[in-house]
Amino acid sequence: MKNFLQNYLPEFVYGALDGTVTTFAIIAGVAGAGLSPAIVLILGISNVLADGFSMASSNYLSEKSHQMQSGIIATHSPLKTALATFSSFVIIGSVPLVSYVVSAFSSVWKGNEFAVSAALTSLAFIFIGQVRGKITGTSRLNAAGETLFIGAIAAIVAYVVGALLQGLLS
Repeated sequence: MKNFLQNYLPEFVYGALDGTVTTFAIIAGVAGAGLSPAIVLILGISNVLADGFSMASSNYLSEKSHQMQSGIIATHSPLKTALATFSSFVIIGSVPLVSYVVSAFSSVWKGNEFAVSAALTSLAFIFIGQVRGKITGTSRLNAAGETLFIGAIAAIVAYVVGALLQGLLS
């Protein structure tokens, strides 16, 4: 796993961060609009799979085009960079959905799905930052804080937009 992260750190960070941000942005927007938790599952799962595939295919074509344009000898397979992006997007990007999936089958977090999702998402951002800091040899605390801050801003924007649109559409 460490070797994978060393070889594909940009793809891991890009996929994991974007997957987590976009999934939690959907959750925050739905929560801000006061919509049903079922909508979170429909939009969240659709986002994780479709957007993850979209990013992976974009990464594949981008890496392949870069190698063809520059004439460099490939150090990374376009397919492997795409798989790194897709897997980190889907795995880490699914973390914000955990509380909603659990609540669909159990009452353990019923009514608190958004708060639990926010906490789990924060932990995912911290994890991404920790990995980034460790692999790059920089401060793990600073990298985690920076990643958490960027993710929190995106979540706040999505929540506020959801709340504003809910008010306009009601």
